[in-house]
Amino acid sequence: MSSTAPERTDDVATTKEVLRDQIPNLPEVFSELEAHIRDEADTIQRMTARGASVIPEIAFDDIEAGRVDAGKRQAVKRRGCAIVRGTFPRGQAEAWNEELGDYLRRNDYYDTGSEAPADDYFSNLDADRPQIFSIYWSKPQVEARQHERMAATQTFLDGLWTSSRDGDTYFDPTRHCTYADRTRRREPGDRTLGLSPHTDAGSVERWLDPGYRKVYRHVFSGDWQKFDPFDGAHRTEVETLSSAAVCSMFRTYQGWTALTPQGPQDGTLQLIPIATGMAYVLLRPLLDDVPADSLCGAEPGSSLPVTEKWHAPLMEGLTSIPKVEPGDTVWWHPDVVHAVADEHTGDTYSNVIYIGSAPYCDTNAEYLEGQKAAFLEGKSPPDFADTDYETDYEGRATPDDLTPLGRRQMGVEDW
Repeated sequence: MSSTAPERTDDVATTKEVLRDQIPNLPEVFSELEAHIRDEADTIQRMTARGASVIPEIAFDDIEAGRVDAGKRQAVKRRGCAIVRGTFPRGQAEAWNEELGDYLRRNDYYDTGSEAPADDYFSNLDADRPQIFSIYWSKPQVEARQHERMAATQTFLDGLWTSSRDGDTYFDPTRHCTYADRTRRREPGDRTLGLSPHTDAGSVERWLDPGYRKVYRHVFSGDWQKFDPFDGAHRTEVETLSSAAVCSMFRTYQGWTALTPQGPQDGTLQLIPIATGMAYVLLRPLLDDVPADSLCGAEPGSSLPVTEKWHAPLMEGLTSIPKVEPGDTVWWHPDVVHAVADEHTGDTYSNVIYIGSAPYCDTNAEYLEGQKAAFLEGKSPPDFADTDYETDYEGRATPDDLTPLGRRQMGVEDW
């Protein structure tokens, strides 16, 4: 899995013909899939209307005690997302929020820092990026990533995946690699546009890359019912096209840790909690109403957009996450469509630290080498624009701030 893969010259029209030929009864197959998506979206709307939680919620205490029941586990796999309540004590998250704000102020980020140089990754979405800060090495971020409670949460969630089969290990769900990402601090009343519905981790690659075709082998054979989004087979073999904002690591989940209370009106996360929704996205461009050279908006080096024009039944399932409290964590599968609300109409800051789950595998271990070098110098990690704001920042984390677990997760020491 590499963000430095050579640019492909594959002919989209030719590729689509090849994929169509693999599904002789495509109209019937797609009709069945669309009916499934409509049913799921209808269920989401009905649950939301009556105030029920669509997104599975799990207490960290239940994870720690090993008492998460089969129903909750299955709900996460059906919805492709979860909220883990109390991953961190509220007081700890609030302290991190204050310390991170002080770190930005003390180092004049608001005066001398700016958003990363423009890239094309979100250029095909209807909206621009929200208030995200190009900061990676503050002590709160490092402490949260390497925390034992974070590791326990990641291990539980990664255990829902099939990580090995018949002697072939795809990744180790009990060991993790740090993926240093940014932080969001969205102020009340902010009308900076958010992000329209999309997925990350590849756009045109999902059709053109041989590794991705293996991941979605059941979808592209017309047997979408057998598609298991949580099957790790071939996931670490995919290659992504060069981009300034594509994750080079294999992530089982994208995610963030709440530092402040935030909910549906606070300019925060929206999801289409249908884990099988990617099957719909993949087959949609193969229908006759789509131009031969079109993948329904997918463009090289960009996020993969989901729109009313091409994916209306899927869009019916878009819903905001429920209110979360400081210390809660939110997780979503890399195939799950997500968005960020355009406007923050609440009255308090909506702050998070982005922390996903990147289990140990060769692909992720390789990325750690470049990231480790960036950490030691306070530079931006390899996947991100080289703003390098923190090289001279007072109070940034150093190797002395890494715990034994953190040193292994950062690749400073071997597991």
